Amino acid sequence: RKDWMRLNTFNGGRPMLHGGIMNLQLIVYKKQGLVVSDTPFFSELIEGIQREAHRHGLDLTVTYVSDSETDRLNAKLLGGSAADGIILLATEMQPPDLRPFQKGKFRLVVLDAHFMDEPVEMVMIDNTQGAYAAVDYLIQSGHRRIGYLGGSLRIRNFEEREHGYRMALRHAGIPVDESLLLSVEPTLEGAYRDCAALFAGGMRLPTAFFADNDIIAVGAIKALREKGVRIPQEVSLVGFDDMPVCTVVEPALTTMRVCKRKMGRIAVRRLLESARDDGVFCSTAIHTDLVIRDSVAVCHEAG
Repeated sequence: RKDWMRLNTFNGGRPMLHGGIMNLQLIVYKKQGLVVSDTPFFSELIEGIQREAHRHGLDLTVTYVSDSETDRLNAKLLGGSAADGIILLATEMQPPDLRPFQKGKFRLVVLDAHFMDEPVEMVMIDNTQGAYAAVDYLIQSGHRRIGYLGGSLRIRNFEEREHGYRMALRHAGIPVDESLLLSVEPTLEGAYRDCAALFAGGMRLPTAFFADNDIIAVGAIKALREKGVRIPQEVSLVGFDDMPVCTVVEPALTTMRVCKRKMGRIAVRRLLESARDDGVFCSTAIHTDLVIRDSVAVCHEAG
């Protein structure tokens, strides 16, 4: 499936040029579609790109591409793209998926993914910092048995959040209990289904969970409440992303706020700046902020 949206903007009737960039293409790449979907997170990210493109007078095309269309897309890219610059939403991508985009004759910024060994401009979330801060907040609230609700699709964002989880426990002198690291589908229904099955198995619940994202956390809340577990009195939860659902779910979800629109704006700016800094690649990590709501309680349980 491919959808197109064009924004034609002009300055005094003439297109504004920035280092040769006039036509900007945003490619939303869906490899599995379990993470990149029609959620407020990605809507706000795309809105930030649209607004910044409009501000600079760029002609923007937004293209949604599924994994099944990559051969056709790769042929088009290698044959020459009409775009002068491409922002690639690479949340679900692995390094091999990036290769065709690096061969094209256009400026490229990778958004929402971190490919450590690739010479490419990147704008991503500081996932390790965010997860570390979330788990450290639980530790400061007295929790020691802290579980991890990880997305079963191990995209780079989730891997980095797991690293932050482990790092926070290690720095606090708390051993990682591998039995508390659970794998669940990163969709609302999938997370609920998987959590319900796991919790029904008679596992000893931790006093708190850190979840890879808010969707997983909300699915876990539903499963826990059906099991009769009181939140946060018996189990506390912290999510990641600060999606609107955080204020609707009961109790309101404590989470890590990601500045989605700012990420989009910075991606456009870095694309324009890269046109002037040929051969210089920068990785821009967006810091996250803890948003305290009602899903975490002080824990008095020892060990």
